[in-house]
Amino acid sequence: MSELLAFQDAFVAALAGEDERLSPWCAGHDTPQGLGVYRNTIAKGCVDALAENFPTVRALVGEEWFTGAALLFSQQSPPTHAALLDYGADFPSWLERFPPAGELPYLAGVAHLDRLWIEALFAAEAPHLQAATLSSLSSGALAAARLDPHPSLRMATFDAGLPGLWLAARAGDETLELSEAPQTLMLIRRAGSVTSRLLGEAEAAFLHAVRHGEPLGVAAEHAAEADRETPIATLFASLIADGVFTNLDLETQP
Repeated sequence: MSELLAFQDAFVAALAGEDERLSPWCAGHDTPQGLGVYRNTIAKGCVDALAENFPTVRALVGEEWFTGAALLFSQQSPPTHAALLDYGADFPSWLERFPPAGELPYLAGVAHLDRLWIEALFAAEAPHLQAATLSSLSSGALAAARLDPHPSLRMATFDAGLPGLWLAARAGDETLELSEAPQTLMLIRRAGSVTSRLLGEAEAAFLHAVRHGEPLGVAAEHAAEADRETPIATLFASLIADGVFTNLDLETQP
């Protein structure tokens, strides 16, 4: 390893607290005090990135609480690469173990939904299925077909109405209530923008089946079992309009 590379590695290690790694370049002197400037800059970058990536958590707990938690998290889970656009993948699970968050049992779930929003935003590009693609198919061919979910599709189901609380907080509502009813949230990116909404029971059952590779006929059966009052055709058209699907895979006919 070259002298320059060795110094760079030692400098990065020193930023993480391993000051002794720089001793060969300090000529017997203490570690340069200037390291504190770099450390503070990195810490602020991590906190700012977490604030951008978990805005709902920050809105619920306030700036001071969030900054303190973010600083602790960044010390325990520093970035693994220079880009901080999606920093904080482990933040939701970290909050589950963070003692001060014990008084806010919904906080880790809120962080999980914030994280799903980021995942949807940075998911791979893919075309959205157009309704016209299905117009020439017979009912039998359509029932046997399988759909590929769009790469940006994310879903989360909670026993209590945490998704509704998350949506209200994201919208800036002052009145936040946690419903006791189970809820499923869907997030999807279209035209560079992530949208999210609550799914009905039939929609959730339909999408879960599609994501598990079931043909549309089977997915429709699951939807009907979940809620027989929801018209399947209307449900399917709504999901297509949301941009939930990409490729249509037709079964090979005998």
